[in-house]
Amino acid sequence: MAQEDAELNSIPGDRLPKDHPPLHRGPIGGPSVWYGPELAKQKTWIYELTPSDQGEILAALDAVRGREIQEIRRALFPLDRLGPELDAFRQEVLRGRGFVLLRGMPIKGLSIEDTAKLYWGIGSYFGVPRAQNARGHLLGHVTDVQGQVVERARGYLTNRHLKYHCDYVDIVALLCLRKSKSGGLSSLVSSHTIHNEMWRRRPDLAERLYGPIPHDRHEEVPPGKGPWYELPIFNYYQNRLSIYFIRRNIESTANYPDALPITAELEEALDFLQALANNPALHLKMAFEPGDMQIIHNHQIMHDRTAYEDWPEPEKRRHLLRLWLSPPDGIPLPKAFAGLYGSVEPGNRGGVTVPGMEPIVPLEPV
Repeated sequence: MAQEDAELNSIPGDRLPKDHPPLHRGPIGGPSVWYGPELAKQKTWIYELTPSDQGEILAALDAVRGREIQEIRRALFPLDRLGPELDAFRQEVLRGRGFVLLRGMPIKGLSIEDTAKLYWGIGSYFGVPRAQNARGHLLGHVTDVQGQVVERARGYLTNRHLKYHCDYVDIVALLCLRKSKSGGLSSLVSSHTIHNEMWRRRPDLAERLYGPIPHDRHEEVPPGKGPWYELPIFNYYQNRLSIYFIRRNIESTANYPDALPITAELEEALDFLQALANNPALHLKMAFEPGDMQIIHNHQIMHDRTAYEDWPEPEKRRHLLRLWLSPPDGIPLPKAFAGLYGSVEPGNRGGVTVPGMEPIVPLEPV
């Protein structure tokens, strides 16, 4: 292992390209800028599936029951009435508010395999599944594995508080199978709103987040790449703002002597960004019910989860399914995102790619 680490660290990281787009000075506008308390009153982000919608989904499930999950594509999961609605929701996620909650997925009484097929079929209207870890999992299980050492430092396999962050894919979708005894609230915040608030209150710190920032790949290293890459938190490209933020991936680059140092100014900017995200005047909290499907755009939304207390009975414990999705009509990204996504081609970017990885669809947390 020590030899492998030495070989990995001998490969330099990806520096920010010299032609990376310049900063966008000042605030941006549009529907991606919102404040949580206002949305909490409106509830326009919730779509209640009708009995007709649910029946159409179950009929589409019947059409794919004899297929392997990875074979399921949009064309094989026909939703003639609901499909156009899902297309509109995808546009709302990518180019509007940045998220939607679909309520009432008809999963009651289904086996885990049929539930996964139904979920995968709905997900096919939003994008192509991408691997979520170095073991090639295309279907994730968000649950507390109770101390099993499954993946190092992966918070979604615990019941602890998960701080505001982005996942490294265009769209992340969650389907609630069972909720916890208490806690486990999902919290979303518009990173575009945070951008504007930073320019209004501390423009010096906003400008710093447009500069090169090192990020650790944490052993999920694509072939031929080094252990770190540079990418600003704020990226303005082709009239769109794209944001990426996982603080622990920044701070752990201190282990690499050839990476840019984490300066006091950058620490202050990261602190301020997190303080804004945690401000109740900005974020929106929601509780999941079984059958809820939350879909968010990582380039404009950061998400958080409160700690939770689970049920003692294993069959009642909190359990969500997760998909990482790359939409074919995703927003344009500057080429620096290839350091994170492997590519900037819509529909073919994001997720984890490591040597020897084979994509699989686990039906249980493993």
